[in-house]
Parts: sequence; C-alpha cells; structure tokens
Amino acid sequence: MPEACDSMSRDYTKIRAWKLADDLALDAYRVTEDYPSGEMFGIATQLRRAAYSIPANIAEGSNRTSKKEYLQFLSVASGSLSEVRYFLHLSRRLKYLNESEYKTIQQQAENVSKTLTGLIRSVRSEVQAGNPKPKVGSRRSEV
Repeated sequence: MPEACDSMSRDYTKIRAWKLADDLALDAYRVTEDYPSGEMFGIATQLRRAAYSIPANIAEGSNRTSKKEYLQFLSVASGSLSEVRYFLHLSRRLKYLNESEYKTIQQQAENVSKTLTGLIRSVRSEVQAGNPKPKVGSRRSEV
C-alpha cells in the first residue's frame, strides 16, 4: 500500500522550485514572442510547452497522495527542463536568441535545475527511508 502523506498541507506556490520554474515559463513566453512567425508552431511552441510543463508537474505532483507519486511528477518536470535547455540551445544556434538573452534564460534554467534536483533528492530520501513520522510527545518530535 502506498505511503499516505498530507497532500492538503503542500501548497505548491510555496515550493521554491515551482516559483523559479514559473518564472522560467513566463520568460520562455517572452523570449519566443520575437521568434519568426514561421516558428510559432515549431520551436516556439515546443519551448513554451516544455517550459510550462515544469511548474505544472511540480504543482500536480505536490497534491498526490504518496511521496512516490510526487517523485514521479518531479521526474517528469526534470525531463521537461532538459527539453527547455535544448530548445534554448537550438534557438541560440538558429540566432533566434542573442547571446545575452540566451545566457540570462539559461542561467534561470540552471537555477531551476539545481533547486529541482535538491527537491528530488529530498523526496527520494524520504521515499527510501519510508518517511517515518515522529509520534506526538516523543523526543524526536520536540527536536
């Protein structure tokens, strides 16, 4: 039986990885506004979809009933982040982004990556440990 967690207490808007990913998604929309019109159904759409998939998966996973399910959604978010990084790279090579724009948004993606990786490690360790909850009144709960 999957381990239950208190999904109602996990407000995704308070998760740092979600906040950073949400900002990245917004900036992905901004930078793709100036892409050639022929790319509006190509790389621009792919970049946007991958970018909004990151915070969307963090949000959805945060309300799942088990940490294992949460971890799966975080893994999907991480995969979407890899797609974003590739589409940014390709955009720069196609000269849709200048070097300054690329460096700025790529740094954002790096910050999301570091934060998301930390969140994944934390949730994974909880899953592996079985996340024992301290009993009320025990010495461990007072720490």
